Amino acid sequence: MKNSALILAVLLASALIPSCGNKGTEYDISGNFEATEIIVSSEANGKILEFNIEEGVVLDAGQYLGYVDSIQLQLQKQRLLASNGAVISRRADVTKQIAVTRQQIANLQIEKQRANNLISANAGNKKLLDDINAQISTLERQLDAQKSNLEKGNNSVDKESAALEIQVAQLQDQLDKCKITTPIKGTVLAKYAEKGEITAMGKPLFKIANIDNIILRAYMTSGQLSKLKIGQIVKVYADFGDDAQKEYEGKISWISDKAEFTPKTIQTKDERANLVYATKILVKNDGFLKIGMYGQVNFGN
Repeated sequence: MKNSALILAVLLASALIPSCGNKGTEYDISGNFEATEIIVSSEANGKILEFNIEEGVVLDAGQYLGYVDSIQLQLQKQRLLASNGAVISRRADVTKQIAVTRQQIANLQIEKQRANNLISANAGNKKLLDDINAQISTLERQLDAQKSNLEKGNNSVDKESAALEIQVAQLQDQLDKCKITTPIKGTVLAKYAEKGEITAMGKPLFKIANIDNIILRAYMTSGQLSKLKIGQIVKVYADFGDDAQKEYEGKISWISDKAEFTPKTIQTKDERANLVYATKILVKNDGFLKIGMYGQVNFGN
């Protein structure tokens, strides 16, 4: 009876011990974990005056990290703004410029009315009325000419000012590109430059990736295609070495529609298969999964 009780206790204790290796699990496909990595490059030329970033830190999308020297661009912008101010000052106030001529016409209209009244009373000179009408006609033509010339001059000023404003906008775009920001929320994987270094347009500054949701890229044979579909939930086992594994829930996000030769680094269930289909499985990262780590998948059916 004692031996039976001892055996029962051992069996119960064994059942309570978690298995890290999952040696009894038969895996369908396997692959490596990866993430969408973005290499952020400089969009400006010059010395890096500020660059607040360290490998391993998590950054928010659009977060300000530093800037490249932009003094010369700032000076050019100020010069263009001053030039544009001078150009705008040449713009004529049409209403004020033609005010004198308008007043002269208004005065003649009054004289014309008086002449008409005198002629109606047989006390006026018709020649005086004709002279007034001739003066009014001349001034109206002068007024039209003044307005036309002033409007043409203003149009020329407006076009010159618009061209300068475009140049200011171009400089502002270059100034904005001197700022170093993050394109996405993610973890800094590598840093390629330091404060005080000279950078150039297109030169890499750092690499970032969103590893909150990591991807397991695995390969399946044509015979396994019928077992998987987009959106399907599968079991993913991350290999931590020394037979230590951890199970995660994965979701099929993509299956290639083209076959390819089996990558040398990938093992499939059917070793004889020459052609396989790539698939991506999204896995929620709890902080333990790393890029390049080996993973295996069980379809669960």
